[in-house]
Amino acid sequence: MIDIHSHFFPRISQAEARAVDAERAPWLAVDADGKTGQIMLGDKPFRPVHDELWDSDARVRGLDAAGIALQIVCATPVMFGYAWEAPRAADWATRMNEKAAAYCAPHPTRLRWLSQVALQDVPLATAEAARAMKAGAVGVQIGNHMGQKDLDHPDMVDFLIFCADKAIPVFVHPWDMMTDGRMKKWMMPWLVAMPAETQLGMLSLILSGALERIPKSLKICFAHGGGSFAYTLGRVDNAWKHRDIVRQDCPELPSSYARRLYTDSAVFDPGALKLLTDVMGSDRVMLGTDAPFPLGEQQPGSLVRACDFLGAEGQRRILDGNARAFFGLAA
Repeated sequence: MIDIHSHFFPRISQAEARAVDAERAPWLAVDADGKTGQIMLGDKPFRPVHDELWDSDARVRGLDAAGIALQIVCATPVMFGYAWEAPRAADWATRMNEKAAAYCAPHPTRLRWLSQVALQDVPLATAEAARAMKAGAVGVQIGNHMGQKDLDHPDMVDFLIFCADKAIPVFVHPWDMMTDGRMKKWMMPWLVAMPAETQLGMLSLILSGALERIPKSLKICFAHGGGSFAYTLGRVDNAWKHRDIVRQDCPELPSSYARRLYTDSAVFDPGALKLLTDVMGSDRVMLGTDAPFPLGEQQPGSLVRACDFLGAEGQRRILDGNARAFFGLAA
């Protein structure tokens, strides 16, 4: 199996974080046992974590137990640095990419990495994406928006065109979830706003006509099964048929663009995976666990293997083949 969606968080010191932004730069406080800790923002705990996030030996032991041959790791989104001015964010991205490379280096056949970039500045972002690919990255992870810029913004489209032209695969992860303060409990931002953010990213590319300008060679994958995209696509098609304001920039039926996009398989339900593969095609879905976090798939590959409707070939594609083709990985 190849897992295309997992996160790491390096041992960023408090001093290193403070030198960048004393309140918003994240750092890692590891407990005395060396196996647990907290991601911190300033002096405030942000998320409890465990050693697979920063210790690649522990990560590989987990891969062995799960039967995962190769895992692609990317930054935990709190590392993005999108709130900073571009030069500071670009320097931070380069350092985080160096840490990602170092994390994977002891296990080159088991761990590969995605870069991060300073989306605040397209020239800086493209330069770092290209540099990171030469340094061993297999693609780039970006957030689904940069401040008020959704994926249809000209700057974001320019970055995606660059990635298409340079054959840099793109993984889009939701972050900074929409909320007006009502979603206060029960992980509501992660359960409601996060899927909506992913759908927003996908629809912004489609309804804006951006996919008409971006080369079809772009390989772009959205996390968490595309969020709420597959389930509400019929509503979007219906709106396109009956409201001119929906189709003014989108020349074709929105669902006709779905198979230009990819998603991971992190939907946790057989019915949801059937709908997802019906909409996207089983050749456009890749195994993604969201490891090592509690909202991820705790028994990697179990959902795909339980779905007989995929057939042996569909299961093989989702568990391995699609990722090899998407990221250009050797068989």
